Amino acid sequence: MEVIDAIILGIIQGLTEFLPVSSSGHLELGKAILGDTTVGEESMMFTVVLHFATALSTIFVFRKDIAEIITGLLKFEWNEETQFVAKIMLSTIPAVVIGLFFEDELEQFFGGKVTFVGFMLLITAVLLWLADKAKNTNKPVSYKNSIVIGISQAIAMLPGISRSGATIATSVLLGNDKSKAARFSFLMVIPLIFGKIGKDMLDGAISTQSGNGVALGVGFVAALISGYFACTWMIALVKKSKLSYFALYCLIVGIIAISVGFL
Repeated sequence: MEVIDAIILGIIQGLTEFLPVSSSGHLELGKAILGDTTVGEESMMFTVVLHFATALSTIFVFRKDIAEIITGLLKFEWNEETQFVAKIMLSTIPAVVIGLFFEDELEQFFGGKVTFVGFMLLITAVLLWLADKAKNTNKPVSYKNSIVIGISQAIAMLPGISRSGATIATSVLLGNDKSKAARFSFLMVIPLIFGKIGKDMLDGAISTQSGNGVALGVGFVAALISGYFACTWMIALVKKSKLSYFALYCLIVGIIAISVGFL
């Protein structure tokens, strides 16, 4: 992979990880447009590294929240922070199951499956449109909600289904407060990304011999910087109920991808 291509894909990942338009789907479309020939495991590894960068940008954006959570955990009490972490851990279970037992099957959906991505973007568009029409409340995320949101996150591992879009939409449709839904959505992915990186390092899937180190590095930095700005912007957009614009965007891009895929 060329360095300039890695930078472009890194920016795409950083922006689309937090904007509800599917980062993995746009990465696959971007690879297809740029003529990237990496498929399967190597393509999946590049995607994971870029997700790692956006996980770090999430930590920076929510650094105060994370500091409060850690402080609460250190009190060794069943307080609000401890309960929040418990909900986060519950939400990761569905995706962990998919990652541990169906990773090979999941990789088959990566590598330029433009038509598939297009159809998944249409699903994302519907979810965003429904979420934008939902009324805002002051209801926090419950334990039961966290499991349902976790299932939507697992489904969003497919390219074209927006992770942030699916989880925020699911949370809002369950009647949760939009700001709390966005906060939960962005923080719930952090343990998954670090867990995935750790697993790949132990398995030897990520090493100095895995792919182009320079390309991975510049892609990582591009995703980290663009991810910070996109995360901050997305929080404001969710509060203002502006998801319908992204629904229209996903609809248009999905139709174009499907049309190109059938040509």
